Amino acid sequence: ILREGKWRNFDDWPPIDSTPTEFYLHSGGRANSLFGDGTLDQSHPENEIPDVYTYDPAAPHPGVGGHSCCFENVAPMGPADQFSREVNNGVLVYTSAPLSSPTWLIGDVSATLYAATTAVDTDFAVRLCVVDASGASTNLQEGIVRARYRDSLSNPSLVEPNEIYRYEITLGPIGAKLAPGERIRIQITSNDFPQWDRNLNTGGSPGSEGLASAVVSTQAIYHDSEHPSSITLPIWRASD
Repeated sequence: ILREGKWRNFDDWPPIDSTPTEFYLHSGGRANSLFGDGTLDQSHPENEIPDVYTYDPAAPHPGVGGHSCCFENVAPMGPADQFSREVNNGVLVYTSAPLSSPTWLIGDVSATLYAATTAVDTDFAVRLCVVDASGASTNLQEGIVRARYRDSLSNPSLVEPNEIYRYEITLGPIGAKLAPGERIRIQITSNDFPQWDRNLNTGGSPGSEGLASAVVSTQAIYHDSEHPSSITLPIWRASD
């Protein structure tokens, strides 16, 4: 188990005593960067305004740590300090209150986003992080979705600009222990480059166009009573 330093055995995956728990996004409309007002808790959102950011494929926000695309010297993998990514206004940041007790995340992580874009195709990337008592943010897991493949990999469908769509994003399995006083954080942006190929926002065939064709888009993440964007975390109750 990450950050616990011990092995645990389970007969099933996800463990039957792990509870999928939704943490909802909240803000006053300014969740941009770690200096914004984005929060994360288990209360269902009500009347909240969306968070907006700009995505320019020609100026991506480099992913730090996590999955690697290629070579260690190009894209180092694994846990990494997220400060350089989270100070960017093109990255939305939502952070929970400090945990009151040890918390195990063991199982599968997923996110549900209600989002709109001014483009006909784009990407949405989500990173799960932990913030320690010193304020340092470290990545735990991540996932990404391409808008045209939101419903099917075999039957892609472009989106209508400025229409709100629901996106289900798989971040994958996790086994980690969070300590009292630490906080849960998620990042949302529209690229995780170079780990993942950037979307040029044109709707064209991947690999067939260059940066000269790229389209700058405005992205909106909704979190209100009708569009409760959230991340689902597997909370496991330890018996020892």
